Amino acid sequence: MNENKGNMSDRSELKIKGSLQENGVKIDEKESMDELSSRGYGTTANDAFLLKFYESLYLLDKGILEIENEIGERIDFQTILHSYESTDKNAWVKYLVYRDLRSRGYVVREGFGSGIDFRVYERGAYSKDTATYLVLSMQEGKPISVENLTEALMRCQNLKKELILGVMNRKGEIVYYSVSELYF
Repeated sequence: MNENKGNMSDRSELKIKGSLQENGVKIDEKESMDELSSRGYGTTANDAFLLKFYESLYLLDKGILEIENEIGERIDFQTILHSYESTDKNAWVKYLVYRDLRSRGYVVREGFGSGIDFRVYERGAYSKDTATYLVLSMQEGKPISVENLTEALMRCQNLKKELILGVMNRKGEIVYYSVSELYF
């Protein structure tokens, strides 16, 4: 596993090239697709390999990804963030939670809906086992309805997963809370 991490950091000098799309960043090079996919990035649909905006921001920030628009001009972090924010009002919080989990060594994949933002795999368990945690991202001070939280919790319990709230506090730090049903 350490050998593969070295390959990815060596790869950062080469830069994986992608093109901005309406719903993420498309990767065309087969070798790059395979490398990213094996590390838990992106999805394949309609013969195209697409990175979600939060994945693209993370890889761009790490110096691994280079993104161009339709006329071949290089796109910066802020432009990708603005594209993401136009599709998701909680974009910045989701990116920060994603970045924090990835920096801790977890493989993070897109969630299942019902307010679930991410599936998180134990370290070393990606492609060997199912996700252990489901993460709901939120910002401190922004309310979430009890109904939405209950729905997310029930979904997690039905899937035999643990619900985690990833909360961005006022300092911009991510704090995690485990959510479970309360019995009296």
